[in-house]
Amino acid sequence: MTRFRPCIDLHDGRVKQIVGSSLTDDGRALKTNFVSDRDSSWFARQYWQDNTPGGHVIMLGPGNEKAALWALAGFPGGLQVGGGISAANARQYLDAGASHVIVTSNLFDKEGKFLQSRLDALLAVIPKERLVIDLSCKATAGGWVVAMNRWQTITNLELSPETLATLASQCAEFLIHAVDVEGKCEGIDEPLVRFLGEYSPIPVTYAGGVSSIDDLWRIQDASDGRVDATIGSALDMFGGTGVKYSDCIAFNRRDQTAVPPGPTCCA
Repeated sequence: MTRFRPCIDLHDGRVKQIVGSSLTDDGRALKTNFVSDRDSSWFARQYWQDNTPGGHVIMLGPGNEKAALWALAGFPGGLQVGGGISAANARQYLDAGASHVIVTSNLFDKEGKFLQSRLDALLAVIPKERLVIDLSCKATAGGWVVAMNRWQTITNLELSPETLATLASQCAEFLIHAVDVEGKCEGIDEPLVRFLGEYSPIPVTYAGGVSSIDDLWRIQDASDGRVDATIGSALDMFGGTGVKYSDCIAFNRRDQTAVPPGPTCCA
């Protein structure tokens, strides 16, 4: 059964919602949808109070380490953390209260070539049961290709059934942002959701484009309940107008026999 999973995105030490495709090294094209006046621990405590574990804290660039640790302290054992994770610091974040660490860019060289040796080094210091691999991707004519380095660099790793099967044996979950629609609140990448529901052998969380509570039901239907979802810019707690956080909590607490709302019509 699809679940809503919360998120805390950090940029320059603050909780923000950013259009992912606008993240660049110089920051000149950065498009920011929301900047909170509350710190990361406030959001973490909210998720703890609502018993909504399994969310992720993402550090978008440097200067976010302290804010990430505040979030982990606010919901010990309830949040995953990613952004700059490597074999050198993974254990530090687990010891600080992260349920899992999330890794992306460290698994590739600067040109975007996947390095199994980096994954092996990570698994030498933490168990695979505490590791989430981020396979956030961009759409291509033939499917999807993983993007790294704040989604600026296209890698040589295709998001294929074979990729999912191989990496699933070396981690606990996948986190996958649909980079082309992430932060735009214009609807989900439904073909990607269907693909993940069909081929991911392990739990997977999808992010990108959710614009209404109905999109959670679409993810449920498209994946046969096998893909969870997170919501950023559309959520009212992040300044959005499309989705109420309280509705997401109710979605998680729904009965198995619940049915999605019917379509609205206009006279």
